[in-house]
Amino acid sequence: MAEVLVYVDHVDGAVRKPTLELLTLARRIGEPVAVHLGANAEDAAKILGEHGAVKVLAADAPEFAEYLVAPKVDALQAAYDAVSPAAVLLPSSAEGKEIAARLALRIGSGIITDAVDVEASDEGPVATQSVFAASYTTKSRITKGTPVITVKPNSAAPEAAPAAGTVEQLAVTVADSSKGTKIVSRTPRESTGRPDLTEAAIVVSGGRGVNGAENFPVIEALADSLGAAVGASRAAVDAGWYPHTNQVGQTGKSVSPQLYIAAGISGAIQHRAGMQTSKTIVAINKDEEAPIFELVDYGVVGDLFDVVPALTDEVKTRKG
Repeated sequence: MAEVLVYVDHVDGAVRKPTLELLTLARRIGEPVAVHLGANAEDAAKILGEHGAVKVLAADAPEFAEYLVAPKVDALQAAYDAVSPAAVLLPSSAEGKEIAARLALRIGSGIITDAVDVEASDEGPVATQSVFAASYTTKSRITKGTPVITVKPNSAAPEAAPAAGTVEQLAVTVADSSKGTKIVSRTPRESTGRPDLTEAAIVVSGGRGVNGAENFPVIEALADSLGAAVGASRAAVDAGWYPHTNQVGQTGKSVSPQLYIAAGISGAIQHRAGMQTSKTIVAINKDEEAPIFELVDYGVVGDLFDVVPALTDEVKTRKG
């Protein structure tokens, strides 16, 4: 069976959930080979092997941390040359998509970004995408070169499939041309204790109807009761009520959680483009004609300041 390269997204060796989803999808089209760049590959290999990685190609070099993505592209190209894979899968993060685009250009292949599913066919991997602000679903495949595909988080449930997960060192030469942009400082983002917005299984978002930054704790309280991430519409972000890092939409982040709760959000196409692939959508809005109700699974017509606190209390009660 052909091998499939999977780029490992990790933080100091702690493998992030989207990588496990990629391994699950990769098994549909071949044998997953994980590419781990950075320290602690041996620690990561255990969970990677548990989720189907037949081997882990590992490389560690200071350039991966000192420069932007180009050295990582050098490493992934080295893995590509060593394996000759049937496909290359990466997470649809900002970094993942940049690495994918640069790799596809170098190896002369086509690229598909923001896939929500990947399946096998006689003519090669077929990727499913939500396009045109999530108004249509398309199925596409690469017709030139080795498919390079980035996949949105929460597109597949990680499934255990124990494999060897043998660690092999990958020889990487970082080109001088890859050292053009150096990282001179880092400032850690202050932790909120909530899950990452793009990876969260549940997202609670507030919009214009929240009516001020001072009212966002109502949204946060519901999110915390559910163990969810907090999102915001563009209107709320533009008004300065919540940080841009939490914006959901076409000019913000795309999310695809199991449950998306939109409170006080009208449902403009810009916002819908970033959350329409969510598995279950619940909207709370006092305007029964709000466009958001056109796409929801469950809609509550009412004042969010009545509904959301009541929902929060009910969740806390049921959790004991």
